[in-house]
Amino acid sequence: MFERLTVMLMKEFLELRRDPWAIFRLVVPLLIQVIVLGYAATFTVYHVATVVLDLDRSQASRELVSHFVATGRFPIVDVAENDAQVTRDIDSGRTVVAIVIHAGFARDLLNGRTAPLEVAVDGTNSNTALIALGYVSQIVAQFQADQVARAWPVSAGAAAPAISVTLQQRPWFNEGLEDRWFFIPGVIGTLTLIQVISLTAFAVVREREVGTLEQIMVSPIRPFEFILGKTIPFFLIGLGNVALVTAFGVLWFGIPFVGNPLVMLLGASLFLLAALGLGLLVSTMSRTQQQAFALSFFLINPFFILSGFAFPIAAMPRVLQWFTLINPLRYFLVVIRSVFLKGVGVAELWPDLLAMALIAAALLTLSVLRFRKSLD
Repeated sequence: MFERLTVMLMKEFLELRRDPWAIFRLVVPLLIQVIVLGYAATFTVYHVATVVLDLDRSQASRELVSHFVATGRFPIVDVAENDAQVTRDIDSGRTVVAIVIHAGFARDLLNGRTAPLEVAVDGTNSNTALIALGYVSQIVAQFQADQVARAWPVSAGAAAPAISVTLQQRPWFNEGLEDRWFFIPGVIGTLTLIQVISLTAFAVVREREVGTLEQIMVSPIRPFEFILGKTIPFFLIGLGNVALVTAFGVLWFGIPFVGNPLVMLLGASLFLLAALGLGLLVSTMSRTQQQAFALSFFLINPFFILSGFAFPIAAMPRVLQWFTLINPLRYFLVVIRSVFLKGVGVAELWPDLLAMALIAAALLTLSVLRFRKSLD
């Protein structure tokens, strides 16, 4: 028995050694995903885009802003002139945090009164919002300590004056910072991507495995018609899944849907076209269902990690942030959360919609070309 088992083991290892593609599938995807996870899977927030509305315009208010800038975590991307500009920045996703310093801030500090500081944060990403608010509290506490030390040095030998800054936190669009309001919309995009890619890739490969693909190609059906016949059903299934999970999230979990359903439909359609293009591309690169499964897993996992669903993109290394630009799930998550919780329209979301349209066009074109070439 031991000898037979040894022979079988040697046979399997010899076959594995003679198959370079099998060794590649075992080693390279594993290393790539470890690298991606090691650098991208972090809940630390390094760069939180910030808009400042300084209505006090005093030395104290400028020092407070400089405390935020000095940390390196709150880059100031805009200096607003009014509340409407702050709202536009957060609605469009340009900024995550708004620092509002009201008139009289320096006067209240000088007179020993409580000086209010208002910090608004985009609550559609509850994880990033909670972490950012924690950083804000630390910065405000340090600013307050610095003001006390400057106003009354320790060498003075007397009690320090009362200097107090009250932090008024205002999470927008998700006042309770409910995790479900952040995760459920993300689940819609993630599950749809997995299902559409799997269905499209396996359907075409299955035709090739059982030998019916060649029979279909010698029929009057054109390759383009065959591709449409394979993708349109999955496109409709994907739309149905988006509608089903959206309704379930609203009715069961109580996630508010305040946007326009037509904007949601447009975003979902562009995203599904990109996912179909990716599924077709997987099918053209696979000869068997096992290969399609391995390649789908290899693609879907990094797409999920680099989408911003679980880990903030701003915390990733610059190289990985560049890779997120070709990830349709990244843009769809922005669209779906914005429509769900913010109620914004195409005017604010057109960059994300355009990005998904370009990715879908590129993937579908590449997939059709490869599919035609594989039939020749």
